[in-house]
Amino acid sequence: MTGIRVKKKVSEAFTLEADFSLGAGITALIGPAGAGKTLLLEMVAGLATPDEGRILLDDAILFDGQARVDLPLVRRGCGYVSQTDSLFPHRTLRQNLEFAARRFPRLERHRRVAEAIEQFTLAESAALRPAEADAAERLRCSIARALIGGPGLLLADDAGIDGALFELIRTHFRGPILMAARDLDLACTAASEMTLFDHGHIVQRGTPRTVLDQPATVEAARLAGYENLWQGTIATLDRAANLSRLECGGFALTVPYLPGHLRGDRVWVAIRAAAVRPRRADSPPAPNVIPAELVRVAGRAQSVRLEFAGPIVAELSLSQFAALGDNKSWLVEFPGESLHMIP
Repeated sequence: MTGIRVKKKVSEAFTLEADFSLGAGITALIGPAGAGKTLLLEMVAGLATPDEGRILLDDAILFDGQARVDLPLVRRGCGYVSQTDSLFPHRTLRQNLEFAARRFPRLERHRRVAEAIEQFTLAESAALRPAEADAAERLRCSIARALIGGPGLLLADDAGIDGALFELIRTHFRGPILMAARDLDLACTAASEMTLFDHGHIVQRGTPRTVLDQPATVEAARLAGYENLWQGTIATLDRAANLSRLECGGFALTVPYLPGHLRGDRVWVAIRAAAVRPRRADSPPAPNVIPAELVRVAGRAQSVRLEFAGPIVAELSLSQFAALGDNKSWLVEFPGESLHMIP
């Protein structure tokens, strides 16, 4: 079993508490800057010490506050790829790998270094110092160095590893990986488990698709990328028609029937900006379509962000926005299948 249960008070306003287990796949720790992701990885790696708790790696105790066990970093069997470039600047990339493999006999050390250079395509840059190599070569060397000793767990701290590089890692390392990131797309591509983490606490855990499609709390919805969140009052409950009607401040929404609720209850409604459909004012009537006042248009590389009073946020592709033309009056549609209710 590989499990993490730690607590550390950082300040009067911030205490990190986490309790979860790791499977054999990739677990993505998702949260904003300052959430405590790096501190959590550092406690697992042995770079920071929890106030209390227990850390197990394949049933071996790395840390136990009650038993006063705290293995040093070199004995923990964890590979660590940090946010910043941690390669030795005065050594070549090959020498960085040789240093990481120094505990092995000479022939085994040479074999491991040669394999790492081949696996992570470092042959052309092995003789370069980090300052002479490009960012991609330095990252691949950092990963190779973290894996060269055969760790039981790989920790990757928002290091810029993309989906393709994670696939490469998985061909050479089959143990559990705990990655800290802010990129939801990367988590969906690479991870089998997602943990939403904010202000030192776990907000929600599950498969990436479950967490993103079924946020359990308002905090989870925000972390899962829902730009539109409103609190509404249940005005109508119609079990026969499988419909409920919510009053959300200046507008109303029709949603599926909400079992276990009464009229007058307050619930949250969430919808992604990409699911909101801006329309021209002369568009035909449809459910969940309301008039909206456009406040701001923000161009992006591959999309356009529309901000309406409410606040309501929509995101369109460049072609979708162009198709609307020079529109002055707006309607906004909230497709029922894209609306998520949060108790």
